[in-house]
Amino acid sequence: MGKIHEALGKFEKRQSLTVISPVQSDTAAKGASDGPVPAAAGRGRQRNTGKPAIDPNLIVYHDPSCAEAEIFKILRNNILFPREGAPPPSIMVTSAVPGDGKSFVAANLAVSIAQGVEEHVLLMDCDMRRSSIHRSFGFDDRVPGLCEYLSKGVELSALLKKTVVDKLTILPGGSTPDNPSELLSSQAMKQLLEQAKNRYHDRFIIVDSPPPQLTAETTALAKYVDGIIIVVRAGKTPKDLVKNLAEKLGREKLLGVVLNGYKVPATERYGYGRYKAYKNGYKKK
Repeated sequence: MGKIHEALGKFEKRQSLTVISPVQSDTAAKGASDGPVPAAAGRGRQRNTGKPAIDPNLIVYHDPSCAEAEIFKILRNNILFPREGAPPPSIMVTSAVPGDGKSFVAANLAVSIAQGVEEHVLLMDCDMRRSSIHRSFGFDDRVPGLCEYLSKGVELSALLKKTVVDKLTILPGGSTPDNPSELLSSQAMKQLLEQAKNRYHDRFIIVDSPPPQLTAETTALAKYVDGIIIVVRAGKTPKDLVKNLAEKLGREKLLGVVLNGYKVPATERYGYGRYKAYKNGYKKK
């Protein structure tokens, strides 16, 4: 099964991020919105713990010592220990088009950060049109979440869900609203992010958001977060779309671009982790 060979081209002079992950199929499994296909045999198997069934694509949870998980650790460390300034407390993960694997990257990055010694993570599913984060952690589609908080005033404490990963809490997307753009661009949403950042100084917030080319709410969310990661799929996502998206969201907040779905040629499978970095853009197929 193919892997991402490497990731992250830098726009401008900020540091690169790197990650490896499974290739996403053209036809996602039923009920899935933005994740890769199931992991290869022998990897991503469920633990018999009696806890909720966890998506096998949460490779950082199921197999924390595998090559892919190690590269997510590099991604995590580049975020936690930037070359300049403080790490961004809130990070939005998005993509130029659907199917690039943004939810997969957001979930595995959240698990990786939560596996650190001191860091706590709140993973927020802001893709309310096609929410999927709750399923990755074993919750069913009836679980309420962000929609109920923004539209019905349900207390946040009643919506947050503890996961099997210590120090990782999720806020599901909840039911599908008729007006997601209005809800996510509201003052209530802005205050939610501010409250989460200010109340817990050791907590990182990962926001899974829909592609802004198709929805208006991601552009609004970009104004509320401190950093942005764009996920693109090798050989699929047009480079011009990525460049336009970077301009639209704001290059000053762009942390990097994660290249998803790169199949490693046999001639390049070498060394530990089988990866190397490409800067200033992503490798063309």
